[in-house]
Amino acid sequence: MRELVAAEAAASERGRTLTAPIVEAMWSTGLMTAFNPGPAGGVEPSFAEMIETWIEMAWQDGSFGWIGIANLPSSFAAACYLPDDGFAEVFTDNANRVTMGGQFFPNGQGVAVEGGYRLTGAWSFGSGTGHSEYVAAGFFPMDDGQMRWVSEGVPDMQVAVVPRGEVTFTDGWHVQGLKGTGSYDYRIEDVFVPHRRTFALFTRDPHRGSSAATRMGMMPVTAAGHAAWALGVAKSMLDDVSELAATKYRMSDMAALATRPTFQKGLAHHVAAWRAARLLVLDAFSTAETAVADGAELTSTMRADMRVAAVFATDTARQCAEWAHLVAGTSAIREGSRLERAFRDLYTGTQHAFISEKVAIDAAQVWLGIVEDQFGL
Repeated sequence: MRELVAAEAAASERGRTLTAPIVEAMWSTGLMTAFNPGPAGGVEPSFAEMIETWIEMAWQDGSFGWIGIANLPSSFAAACYLPDDGFAEVFTDNANRVTMGGQFFPNGQGVAVEGGYRLTGAWSFGSGTGHSEYVAAGFFPMDDGQMRWVSEGVPDMQVAVVPRGEVTFTDGWHVQGLKGTGSYDYRIEDVFVPHRRTFALFTRDPHRGSSAATRMGMMPVTAAGHAAWALGVAKSMLDDVSELAATKYRMSDMAALATRPTFQKGLAHHVAAWRAARLLVLDAFSTAETAVADGAELTSTMRADMRVAAVFATDTARQCAEWAHLVAGTSAIREGSRLERAFRDLYTGTQHAFISEKVAIDAAQVWLGIVEDQFGL
C-alpha cells in the first residue's frame, strides 16, 4: 500500500480522515480484518507480526499507522469478547465487513435496565470513527444510581458497541498532527445498548479466537500498538534524513550532510537507539505471549514489562524524531513534506495518556513491590 498511502496522505489531512481509496485498500488486501479472531475473518497474528505490521503502516504515514492501532484493535476486541448473540449481530450478519473505532475509556454511564443499559456520555478522540460502522464507547454501569464495583477499589468498566446511526458526532478534530485519523468527539444520549453488545474492558476471557493475544486482553494489544506506531513514524524520519543527507548542503558548510562526522555520529546513535527500543518491545511482548501460550497466568510483572517497553519505545522515538528534524534543517519545515508531517504526527501521538510517565511509575511500583498489581496496566 506504500504508493497509494503516499499519494493520498495530503488528501487525508485535508479531509481530516482517511480517504476512501485507503480504506477500501485496507479491505481489499485483508488488512482491516487481519487481527481479528478466525471467526471474524482474521488470521490471529502473533505479537511480533502485529508489531511489524504497525511499524510498516506508521512508516508509510502517521495517520495511516494510527488508524492501524485504532480500528484493528477495536474490531479485535469486539470480535473476541462480545457474547455469541452480539457477535452474530455485529460481525456475522454483516459478513464480517465491520470497521470499528472509538474511545474505550469509561467516559459514559450506563443505567442498568432490563436486557441492557441506557447509555449516556461524551467521548473525545474517537480515532478511526470517520469511517466506522460501529463505535466503541467505554462506560461505568450504574445500579440504582450507584456505581458497580468488581472488587475493592476497582469499579466495573464496560465497553458498548453502538451502531453509527445512534451516535452524535461533535467533531472537534482540529489538531497539530494526525490530522487524517478522523478522531472525532462524539456523544450518546440515553441510547439502549443490549447486554449482547457489551463486554468488560479488562476481560481476558475470549469467546472466540485461539491465539495467546486473545487471552491477554485489550491492554497489551493497545500498548503494543502505541509502541509500534511511534517506532514506525520515527523510522520514517531516520530513513528520510539518511536519504536526504547525500544531497543536503547547508549555507554554513559546503560539504554534504552525509560527510559530516557529527551527523554520522548522531545517525549511528539514533539508529542504534531505535533498534534497541524495537528489540525491547518485541522481547517484552513475545515473552509474555509465550508464557500465556504455554498456559501460564499473565502476571502483573509481565504487564508492567510490556507497558514500560511501550513507554520507553515512545520516548526513544521522540528523541530520534527531534534529532532528525534538527539535522534536516529547512527541509523538515516545508508543509506537505513527509518529514514535516511525520514530526507533527509524532509529537501529537506521543501526548496520549496510554504511554505517559504515570504508566512508567505504576509499572515501577509493581517491580518494587510497593503494590501487588495495578489493574490499569
